[in-house]
Amino acid sequence: MRVVPSPNAGWKPGDAVQSPVGEMVSVDPATLDATNSYKMMIGSIAPRPIAFVSTLNSNGSVNAAPYSSFNLVSSVPPTLVFSVAFKPNGEKKDTLINIERTGEFVVNTVSEWMLEPMNYCSAEFPYGVSELDKVGLTTVPSEIVKPPRVRESAIHFECKLLTTVKVGPGGAGSSTLVVGEVVRFHVDRAAYSDGKIAVEKIKPVSRLGGLRYATVGDIFEVPRP
Repeated sequence: MRVVPSPNAGWKPGDAVQSPVGEMVSVDPATLDATNSYKMMIGSIAPRPIAFVSTLNSNGSVNAAPYSSFNLVSSVPPTLVFSVAFKPNGEKKDTLINIERTGEFVVNTVSEWMLEPMNYCSAEFPYGVSELDKVGLTTVPSEIVKPPRVRESAIHFECKLLTTVKVGPGGAGSSTLVVGEVVRFHVDRAAYSDGKIAVEKIKPVSRLGGLRYATVGDIFEVPRP
């Protein structure tokens, strides 16, 4: 990870852009099944940050699952959003069941050192099983919400549910949008200084298409106009 000049540092307003883009292929979404539509979306919208969401099961155990349809919404109040896809049979995933029941969850960031156990938590475990116990990750109590945080994550967002929005008819390819207000931030002290986050310390991992993930490579700054 290094800081380098921006790719087109010499560009000036009005300069022509030298683009390698050629002939386009147009695809009608109505011709795609759920699998191919999914491939089109995740292959095109990349890289995507990963929300490693921890919630409480009804038996008190901790559910943890990764979601790469994740981003911020606003800073006042601090609000984030991620989506939970329905299972192919139309059932809700454990994360959504727990959030709808309790109104609370924690979004934990994913760093390079926890990629493999995070990925393993995406497997289909029976409801009530703690994925964290299966992979060797540990918890630390939250300060505001009841679901615990993942100790190995560099940043934790304790969240209260604001709203959910169902998108699609249900079943394969449909999702529920989860919008949560952040009620407490937790940041690894080594990565936090003067209100800023040092990305080189948290070493975030992002999701690409297929089975691919990516780390942060070269970093560059581009002044705002």
